[in-house]
Amino acid sequence: MPGAIDSQTRAEITRLRETLHYHNHRYHVLDDPEISDAAYDRMMQRLIELEATYPEMASPDSPTTRVGAPPLSKFESTRHALPMLSLDNGFDEKDILDFDQRIRKLLATDDAIQYTAEAKIDGIAVALVYENGRLAMGATRGDGEYGEVITENIKTIRSVPLVFQPSKAHGLPSLLEVRGEVFMGREGFQRLNQQRLSDGLSLFANPRNAAAGSLRQLDSKIAATRPLQIFCYGVGRFSDLQVTSHWQMLSSLKEFGFKINPLTRARVTIEEVFDYYRILNEQREALPYEIDGMVIKVDDLLLQAKLGIKSRSPRWAIAYKFKAAQETTTLLDIEVQVGRTGTLTPVAILSPVNLAGVTVSRASLHNEDDIAQKDIRIGDTVFVERAGDVIPRVVKSIPSLRTGEESVFTMPKQCPVCGADTLRERNLISGRLEAATRCMNAGCPAQVKENIKHFASKGAFDIEGLGDKLVAQLVEKEAITSAADLFYLDKSSVIDLERMGEKSARNLLAAVEKSKRITFDRFIFALGIRYVGENVAGLIAKHIPTLEDLFHVTKETLLTIDGIGEVIAESICFYFQQAQNRRLLHRMIEGGVMIQYPAAIQAEYLTGKTFVLTGTLQGMTRNDAKKQLMARGAKVTGSVSSKTDYLVAGDAAGSKLDKAKALGITIISETTLNKMLSDATDSSPSSVI
Repeated sequence: MPGAIDSQTRAEITRLRETLHYHNHRYHVLDDPEISDAAYDRMMQRLIELEATYPEMASPDSPTTRVGAPPLSKFESTRHALPMLSLDNGFDEKDILDFDQRIRKLLATDDAIQYTAEAKIDGIAVALVYENGRLAMGATRGDGEYGEVITENIKTIRSVPLVFQPSKAHGLPSLLEVRGEVFMGREGFQRLNQQRLSDGLSLFANPRNAAAGSLRQLDSKIAATRPLQIFCYGVGRFSDLQVTSHWQMLSSLKEFGFKINPLTRARVTIEEVFDYYRILNEQREALPYEIDGMVIKVDDLLLQAKLGIKSRSPRWAIAYKFKAAQETTTLLDIEVQVGRTGTLTPVAILSPVNLAGVTVSRASLHNEDDIAQKDIRIGDTVFVERAGDVIPRVVKSIPSLRTGEESVFTMPKQCPVCGADTLRERNLISGRLEAATRCMNAGCPAQVKENIKHFASKGAFDIEGLGDKLVAQLVEKEAITSAADLFYLDKSSVIDLERMGEKSARNLLAAVEKSKRITFDRFIFALGIRYVGENVAGLIAKHIPTLEDLFHVTKETLLTIDGIGEVIAESICFYFQQAQNRRLLHRMIEGGVMIQYPAAIQAEYLTGKTFVLTGTLQGMTRNDAKKQLMARGAKVTGSVSSKTDYLVAGDAAGSKLDKAKALGITIISETTLNKMLSDATDSSPSSVI
């Protein structure tokens, strides 16, 4: 048994940690080391030995945590306090001039706007939450609202400070959420793929793919072996940080020890933006990492606040993308797919071609008009384009290379799946023919399958285990004909399905049962209403109190919601006016679906309370419990501290329980948690409609 630690050894551990943090910052952030790798390694080895001898000195921000922690069984989910928005894209000078003009029009000024121009790293966006200068949590962007907690993997990135020091100008913010882009450099990517080749493993397609795969390793020791880097580009929540411009904020982050891309240009005019864009475009291939454009942001934070955000993106920023990679190949055929709204989508089947590091054999053709306007024929030699994560698209054909064997494509008059008639409908607002051709059979198996897949997806009812193949079987065997039928499945309905044993059947039915309690925004999104994605569903849920109100909502009411225009409003009204849709919704409620409304799920005694979950819960996963607590205003953290209000202790609770007892934290059982959740929720079916 190790003996009690003496003051001299305790001081040595503290000194080693501070020294290693300092030299890590010199090497990985400033690129200006002061000691040799061997000297650094000797200090690290000494600290590892001391922490092993005196485990009571373990610390979550010790430099030794960068080598990785024990593997996780799965990632927990976290809700971003401020959404991590996506960016609108611009592809030429006109797009950027239009952006600048919109900015000045919205601000009612003819004065030149000052922008900050940043190289757009082709990586993975993350949020790093620091409390009193110490890294408390790292999370992926996810869908912008919810991300995955990847703290242990974030710790393995050497350029991420585990602790940061006060600055002269700003002191030490008690809360600072730093946002950045994790990426893998070209050289590190090549080394990683060479090692995987030697080990007989599959190769990563490109550096972005490799970075994403590394961040999502459940075993952080694997992530620690990957050459990940980060550039920080902004903040989310913060306190005690007095800055008035984006550039000043970036400079403050640099003072705190975060790595900022040195290619960033501050306070430039729109003309200077174009000059710098050309410089970056010329330099891009010589850079040690991949960039796919430039991000342009209004520099003044007060102006940013005035401009505000749209449903998915800020009005004060835009991504100016580099010209996409293009290649020529042969268009072998055109297949037609049927989506969940009945839209027939033509898909180009290509002779495989390598495009921006990815082998492409399929590409988008958008619609029948697009094909006709570009005069694209089956058998043509075509230009194919891909920019970043954008789905490859056919840009144009090369008529001069035709042999006479090519054939003109026409959209089928009958659905390729069910044989029903197809139709180009007229727009609800303009009365003009829409670009899309649709299958008019609402019972088309392709539509039913896609609708149910969407209904059960993660952002909707999130029915675990209900994958594409299982949905296809249920529809083909007529066990279900609509999403509402899912809530009436029983063992006899599913037990005879392919690869469905007794245990699998029980798991599926349990997953369906668990999904019945759902928040209003996810319920709306699950319905698959045309033009209503997750963001619009969230807007509706915030402004329309209940499903009953949606049945009677008017277009005029919807148009008062910022982010909802005429087309979306018409689509929503049309959906809820249809008798068959109302019957479907009533059937869901009768099947046990319980909608949690925003007004009903806020409980005063949970708002602002901090919870920690430990051990195994029987009635729900810890991730489910976390989501429900956060929906009621609570904060859920991963570690116990003096700020913790409640520790929820499940079976086989570990060291967190001991620490909570030592700190006098209130410890509650899963039963008590369920009571707290149910007390905060009016979830009776009769209150829904």
